[in-house]
Amino acid sequence: MSGHSKWATIHRKKGLIDAERGKIFQKLAKEIMVAARGTNGDIESNPSLRAVVEKARSNNMPKDNIQKAIDKAIGAAGDVNYEVIRYEGYATGGVAIMIDCLTDNRNRAAMMVRSTLTKHGGNLGTDGSVSYMFKRLGVIELASTYDFDKVMDIAISCDAIDVTNDDEVITIYTEPNNFIKVKVALESVGINEFLTSEITYVADNKISLDEEKMDKVMNLIEALEAIDDVQAVYHNMEV
Repeated sequence: MSGHSKWATIHRKKGLIDAERGKIFQKLAKEIMVAARGTNGDIESNPSLRAVVEKARSNNMPKDNIQKAIDKAIGAAGDVNYEVIRYEGYATGGVAIMIDCLTDNRNRAAMMVRSTLTKHGGNLGTDGSVSYMFKRLGVIELASTYDFDKVMDIAISCDAIDVTNDDEVITIYTEPNNFIKVKVALESVGINEFLTSEITYVADNKISLDEEKMDKVMNLIEALEAIDDVQAVYHNMEV
């Protein structure tokens, strides 16, 4: 569930072993519970919940798992309360790192994130030190086997911000409030196999690194994503 990047897409294409898939489902379940808490659980009337559910579906989370998370949130008045925390900092080569957590223990999350950054040559920054470098956007990725002109026409007609094609992946960028509109329009004409489908953070500008430094940053990102409290990691590295 890393922030948008071609590397992340390639990583997903290789497939997830059961343990990795289970960890992702656990993190998605927490996110669904936070979005559903205090509501009646109706996906259609709750844009935040619907966006998270769409992300869960794009990660092949079973329908039963999604519904269980919603049901648990609705009936969990005295259950565990998760706190949303963001950490910002830098990795090797000056790469900006933004780490979103959902945790029931702020001290544990801070300790794990800080120690992981330090171990991999990074460091924590102050609030707002890197977040200004990212925009909140809807991101939809499709295999380039789809007709690019057709995809672009549909996306633009639904007020998408941009559509790109790098010969392997067609990427559509939308404002968060147009994300569902674009996705539904694509699905209505049979375009429904998405490599990525989520509202995420995208860096305004990317930093290019040599292979050695890139490997170090990738290792850091993987280590951060392995932390149970970490929901997503965003970066501005060109990959």
